[in-house]
Amino acid sequence: MERRYYQPEIETMPPEKLRELQSERLVKQVRHVYENVPYYRKKMEEKGVTPDDIKGLEDLPKLPFLSKADLRDAYPYGLLAKPLSDCVRIHSTSGTTGKRVVAFYTQHDIDLWEDCCARAITAAGGTKDDVVQVCYGYGLFTGGPGLNGGSHKVGSLTLPMSSGNTERQIQFMMDLGSTILCCTPSYAAYIGESLKERGYKPEDNKLKAGIFGAEPWTEEMRRDIEKSLGIKAYDIYGLTETSGPGVAFECEEQAGMHINEDHFIAEIIDPDTGEVLPEGSKGELVFTSITKEAFPLLRYRTRDICVLSRKKCSCGRTHVRMSKPMGRSDDMLIIRGVNVFPSQIETVLLNEGYTSNYQIEVDRVNNSDTLDIYVELPPEKFSDTVREISQKEKSLAAAITTMLGIKPVVHLAAPKSLTRSEGKAVRVVDRRKLV
Repeated sequence: MERRYYQPEIETMPPEKLRELQSERLVKQVRHVYENVPYYRKKMEEKGVTPDDIKGLEDLPKLPFLSKADLRDAYPYGLLAKPLSDCVRIHSTSGTTGKRVVAFYTQHDIDLWEDCCARAITAAGGTKDDVVQVCYGYGLFTGGPGLNGGSHKVGSLTLPMSSGNTERQIQFMMDLGSTILCCTPSYAAYIGESLKERGYKPEDNKLKAGIFGAEPWTEEMRRDIEKSLGIKAYDIYGLTETSGPGVAFECEEQAGMHINEDHFIAEIIDPDTGEVLPEGSKGELVFTSITKEAFPLLRYRTRDICVLSRKKCSCGRTHVRMSKPMGRSDDMLIIRGVNVFPSQIETVLLNEGYTSNYQIEVDRVNNSDTLDIYVELPPEKFSDTVREISQKEKSLAAAITTMLGIKPVVHLAAPKSLTRSEGKAVRVVDRRKLV
């Protein structure tokens, strides 16, 4: 099988050489941050560490963590490590609480970020002969600009569609022969559903691959999307705080995402103690940016729960792989004392033959938590018979109870009755007043 690399000399770099490169860049980056970011210098001083204490990768745990709370406290310019006159762009998170996180980029930062996205597109089979349809949002959101720039670097024809206007998405997809689709997995599922409604079969489009990220999705959802669009679906990972999509990406093995280790050092820590855990442990993912100029974050806690693996990959890439995030330490729901991740519920729904269109509502009534799950019936399961629907609700509730250990109330809704998402899907509504 032909190997697909955008920067083969980096992507297949021997591990010991990669570690040397990381150490060299880490030492340089720590000094850059210490000398140019008073906020972080103060955190280092509080921990009793100076740049002279950091001589390589083995010294990384000596550095203090950064969290989203730090980014809000330092808003807007407190973590800027370059003069504003050197910066050419900002991006911002779609956070729902407190101040938004604003990240800054020099032109060099953008060039390196686009290289990371180009690696992801190439790993999915992208070449200069492809038509890449980018349906991630543009503007402050990093998804659209990141994949757009990566597609340009590969030399593909780029359709900068942004999110929404599904009618136009389908028109351009069919008329211009899009071969690679980039969007959130929930929107990919919706496009597949919309194509079917219009009478298209999977073989009617020219798509061969999809690059989907920006929200959690399960292996079951991957299989559904691959079947509905007739493609191979690749995962991509990133966050605004570190650059955007392209921090990590899947290769043809689809068994974890390769982290671009020449730009990011990954650690797994115990989310409660902050202790660094050995390879193969499940814990919270922490990133250190070692090439970013304007907004370099050291030991940034992502809150994503995953596992790292250095097991040899058949694709030939030597960079460590991260699993799909298994949930977030900050959005895990604790319901009646039980830890619940939305992905657990989604797995049950798809295994039971339901769609990925659902919403979880949590409330507190008479000091007791309630869990209601609203799920769309697929057309083939839809019935006007109240008794049949009631039986299906009980059956699905029992399957979810087996997975979670707590009993939900399931509400089966008519096909297409739940609001569709053209960006990140809103899966959880927590109405409890817990603060």
